[in-house]
Amino acid sequence: MKIFFLFLLFCFFTSLFNSCFAGNVTYDRRSLIIDGQRKLLISAAIHYPRSVPAMWPGLVQTAKEGGVDVIESYVFWNGHELSPGKYNFEGRYDLVKFVKIVQQAGMYMILRIGPFVAAEWNFGGVPAWLHYVPGTVFRTDNEPFKYYMRNFTTFIVNLMKQEKLFAPQGGPIILAQVENEYGYYEKFYGEGAKRYVTWAARMAVSQNIGVPWIMCQQDDAPDPVINTCNSFYCDQFTPNSPNKPKIWTENWPGWFKTFGARDPHRPAEDVAFSVARFFQKGGSVHNYYMYHGGTNFGRTSGGPFITTSYDYEAPIDEYGLPRLPKWGHLKELHKAIKLSEHALLKSEPTTLSLGPSQEADVYDDGSEVCAAFLANLDDKTDKNVVFRNVSYHLPSWSVSILPDCKNVVFNTAKIGSQASLVEMMPEELTPSVTSPSKRLKALKWDVFVENAGIWGVADFAKNDFVDHINTTKDTTDYLWYTTSIIVGENEEFLKKASHPLLLIESKGHALHAFVNQERQGSASGNGSHSPFKFESPISLKAGKNEIALLSMTVGLQNAGGLYEWVGAGLTSVKIEGLNNGTMDLSMSRWTYKIGLQGEHLSIYKPDGLNSINWVSTSEPPKNQPLTWYKVVVDSPSGNEPVGLDMIHMGKGLAWLNGEEIGRYWPIKSSEHEKCVEECDYRGKFFPDKCLTGCGEPTQRWYHVPRSWFKPSGNILVIFEEKGGDPTKITFSKRKISGLCSLIAEDFPMVDQAPVRKGGSGKSAAHLKCPKNTLISNVKFASFGNPTGKCGSYSMGKCHDPNSTLAVEKVCLGKNECAIELTEENFDKGLCPGTTKRLAIEAVCS
Repeated sequence: MKIFFLFLLFCFFTSLFNSCFAGNVTYDRRSLIIDGQRKLLISAAIHYPRSVPAMWPGLVQTAKEGGVDVIESYVFWNGHELSPGKYNFEGRYDLVKFVKIVQQAGMYMILRIGPFVAAEWNFGGVPAWLHYVPGTVFRTDNEPFKYYMRNFTTFIVNLMKQEKLFAPQGGPIILAQVENEYGYYEKFYGEGAKRYVTWAARMAVSQNIGVPWIMCQQDDAPDPVINTCNSFYCDQFTPNSPNKPKIWTENWPGWFKTFGARDPHRPAEDVAFSVARFFQKGGSVHNYYMYHGGTNFGRTSGGPFITTSYDYEAPIDEYGLPRLPKWGHLKELHKAIKLSEHALLKSEPTTLSLGPSQEADVYDDGSEVCAAFLANLDDKTDKNVVFRNVSYHLPSWSVSILPDCKNVVFNTAKIGSQASLVEMMPEELTPSVTSPSKRLKALKWDVFVENAGIWGVADFAKNDFVDHINTTKDTTDYLWYTTSIIVGENEEFLKKASHPLLLIESKGHALHAFVNQERQGSASGNGSHSPFKFESPISLKAGKNEIALLSMTVGLQNAGGLYEWVGAGLTSVKIEGLNNGTMDLSMSRWTYKIGLQGEHLSIYKPDGLNSINWVSTSEPPKNQPLTWYKVVVDSPSGNEPVGLDMIHMGKGLAWLNGEEIGRYWPIKSSEHEKCVEECDYRGKFFPDKCLTGCGEPTQRWYHVPRSWFKPSGNILVIFEEKGGDPTKITFSKRKISGLCSLIAEDFPMVDQAPVRKGGSGKSAAHLKCPKNTLISNVKFASFGNPTGKCGSYSMGKCHDPNSTLAVEKVCLGKNECAIELTEENFDKGLCPGTTKRLAIEAVCS
């Protein structure tokens, strides 16, 4: 009996709600049923290799604090199976460790095995080596592809079974996914597509994992596999069987970025609207893609041209901090949905018209359990509606949630949660020395310059162009194309001091052109069009001229029909302006070299640093292409997340202590494109609806996880392709510099709602500082009709002069506080007949 009691105690402490006993997971048309209980589930996508193990517990805990029940992740095939049958589960790819962290947090897990994932991840997650297995065609009824796909899926399933991580084994995994968004591309694969879908479903089900399988964006997913929805809105989605629940696998709370493009934004109000509408219309499982986007470390980004940052404007930012107010607003939404859960699962909805674009969905079983969602689908006009003889105000494009069919506890358009001001605080690189008494005043840089063209022995030569990707097999971004021409002394351009034109056409992705070791210029495609043309005057001399063209990939294609066949590299090279007109070099003798010498010698790794002769200097060369820089630095002070500021560099790769920070490229978007100053949440969202950052770098800072740093002796290695100023590289600490709250008297508050025990029914402003900091200063406070936004509030004509004192009395010196909009705190007699607001900006230290 004592042993049994200890076992129960162990179960209780290791999992708050995931049973230690076998957990049966089934489903019907309304919901998943876990251990005999129906559940509405809020899920959050956190991709384990897009952060680091030291961050995983904090990310999972922040998601849980945000009202999330489930963590979801893809499984990244090409990160695990580096060559056929040789697997990697170390570091960022320790999948078992990640799933167990989810389990220890008392949360469920959705494992999207795929193994094709898309995900803006290099090659869609499929290993590049598989493309070169003879006869292989990805994602169709193709025997080699199916063989390796089955092998990997089975390997992952067996690994999860071995670690007892599926729900029937007492683990957290309640759903698994096979394939991914194949429905978008079936048309490219003819009759083989349907056979492939059927095969993939049967292969998955035959794994006998004891939990349901899903296929997203797959209308013809065969039973018992559940087809699910991926979109900005899924309230109108209907599964392909009346016996399957309504599951939303990807709600995109933001969007990805590509180098050289503007920054997309999706307002928190619209994200909340989409989620509320989904549950209003019978949704059962909802997943944010992404809840934490993270970082495409190393060369893992796809696209091509996807940035190293995969922030996605998600509720948790790239660095692991809650994005406020989005995270807080969605947390309040999740509370409201959970308050309504019993009614939603116990009764069938009745839809009532409340106006031309207004409706209510009522879940009332005739007893005391009742919940209602009131929606205003008009994207321009607020409306007053009457529901059950009571008038309710509905802002345009919003949903109000009434867990008791009486009291509004949440409206998607009214953000009452706090906002934050986040800054990147620069900190100069500090040299590491063995003794504080011998402190260096200047950094010591080590420099190595690559040859422009062939280094060592050429790999091969050919009278034609080769495809870049088929040649490098994605072992590197870089491929040298080199040739030479003889210029006669009688060329007219030599006498006139003019310059011939070098004309290049490429399938992608980018290029640096060198003539006689001097860079002549650069060109690239972009995220919407990889091919490009290069045209530049070049300096030629009489006699022999060496032409060296460095072709580059910026991540491989990650989706599309037959996407693995999309190539890159040069297709035409010509020189105009010679005596004989145009010289076409396309069929000349081209000599090729794969990769860089520094890459080949692994000079970015600790064990490869001494494989070349570095040149030491306190004044490293600036604006010099093809240059490796190495510097030894201390860790930045404090414990805030860290970014590497590369605004003064050109394009290249960066490492810290041998860890791959990734590609950097602070290329600017066009200042002539259209950007907005403020996003309008109303109306259907699409990726180009709300763009900012015109004329600004797409990505200036590059995340360097704190766990990669040592206290001192950190080796930072940079490879700069085109030229920059390394002396201006800095670390920047991501810091919350201020908190804000803007709350109105008519804002519903879940925690204050009468439907909750102890709820006062009063609106209140809530402020909470980061851990180990206190509210030290109230920079602004105004009760009345203040205007502006966080960081730039201003008083209106209606203002209570005691506002600052009232807020200071409640909040100063505290980590968190709540101040109600009551007569005890403020002059409620101000401006009669108007709805007053309270705006606060505070400083934490």
